[in-house]
Parts: sequence; structure tokens; C-alpha cells
Amino acid sequence: MHRSELADFLRRCRARLAPADVGLAPGARRRTPGLRREEVAQLAGMSPDYYTRLEQARGPRPSRQMLTALARALRLTDDERDHLFHLVGEEPPRDRTTSGHVRPGLLRVLDRLYDTPAQIVTDWGDVLAQNAMAAALVGDITARPPEDRNIVRSFFTRSHNPGLFPPEDREEHARIHVANLRAVLAARPDDPGPAALVAELRAVSGEFAELWEAHEVAVRRSSVKRFVHPVVGVLELDCEVLLSTEQAQRLIVHTARPGTESAERLELLRVVGLQDLAPRG
Repeated sequence: MHRSELADFLRRCRARLAPADVGLAPGARRRTPGLRREEVAQLAGMSPDYYTRLEQARGPRPSRQMLTALARALRLTDDERDHLFHLVGEEPPRDRTTSGHVRPGLLRVLDRLYDTPAQIVTDWGDVLAQNAMAAALVGDITARPPEDRNIVRSFFTRSHNPGLFPPEDREEHARIHVANLRAVLAARPDDPGPAALVAELRAVSGEFAELWEAHEVAVRRSSVKRFVHPVVGVLELDCEVLLSTEQAQRLIVHTARPGTESAERLELLRVVGLQDLAPRG
């Protein structure tokens, strides 16, 4: 591990970013250009002390999970991400599996969607990034442990937010999840992520196992969804799915039709934001 080079690389990457580049308000006058250390730590989901020690060339060796989070927080390109991994003595992620690295351009699009829920998800359900509105609508999924960020697993095990959708809509959501996983597994049979998820859910969920045997296949596309929020009520939202086929990632954006009750409730949700006004399951 090249601690001094890693420290220098992190400092330079942090210095070139403005708060607006990552969806943060400028705040008070800054004495130096770029993000503050605590802002990078927040974006990467690590403690400020841990990140500070990395920049001071005295931190412990970061895990692959932590390197992926840093690459995302600092908006690194694919080449820069690979360099970051090499500095730590790790082999960069390869394309044969689903990449957890989100392209900086896609993250910039997400950062600018401040008034509507949006999140970046792998094609088999791992949530990689959310904006504040998405966290307010469905919960802050990126704050969970990495193994607990898959929306398909949460849906069938009911481990998080079981009341997120109206009960009468559950069957349709279940069918879509399973049919989409069928398509993903057929397209990338050597990717261990989707294969392990399918094996796990077939073992623990009778509902999933029954739907899997039906052998329906469908790639997730645009649709209309209803969400149940404990503060603002039911929202009927148009779900637009923008595909990034090269990296098997999707930018999912939820919007309300102008003039509807759902549009009013979505605006109320924006005002309420992330205030902990009610349990989210």
C-alpha cells in the first residue's frame, strides 16, 4: 500500500470538487478550494477521523468496499478508480461482474434531481446511490450495511419497510422483481451477485420460489407505482428507468403528474425531507 501517494491522490481529488458537484449547498465561505474532509467522509459513509487519517498517510488499509465508496464520493472516472485500487494494492473490479462504480456523469445527473426521488440501482437490485428525496420516500438505503442494500431481498424477506406499497400492489411488484432477475441471470450467468441472490431467495422465500418456477422473463422498464408514506400518504408516481447497459446500472426517477394530489404530496415530502416524523418500518 502506497500511503503517501494515496494521501496525495485523495487530497487532489477532493480539492477539485465543488459542493455543487456532489449536490451539496455551498455553505459558508471556504478558505481552501474543494470539499471539506468531513463532506467526503459523509458521502463515502465513513467516519471523518478515518478519512483524515487516510489523507495524512497514517490510516489503515481500506477495504474494497471502502475504496468503492471513496471512488463514488470523489466522482472518479474508471481509470482513476482503478488507480485508487492499485495504490492500495488491490485489483480493480472487472467487467465480468456488476460494477459498484457509478460514472461521475450519472452521479451529476442524480445530484441535480433535487425535487424528485431518484436513485441508481444495479440491474439486480443493489442500491448504489440515492438523492435526498429518494431517501425521504423509501428510506436511506445507502446507510445500511452493503449486504442489506438490495431492494429485491428486502421485498421478499420483508426486512425493511414492508408497508412501502399498498397490499393490493404487492403481487405485481413480486412478479416484476422475479421476471427481471430471470433476465439478468440469463444475460450474465457468471456474475456471482445475481446468482447468489436467486439461490438465497429460493431457499428462504416460498413466494419467490413459486414465482421463479413460473419462468417469466421481463426487463424492468418505465411504469406507474404507488408508494405509501407514513406522513404524506399514498403517492402515485411515474417511474422512469434510464439504462446504463455498459455497467448494468439504472437511474430510476419518480415523478408526479402536474396538478394531481400526488404532485402536492410530493412537494410536501420535499418540504418534510428527511425529518424523522414517523417510523419507516
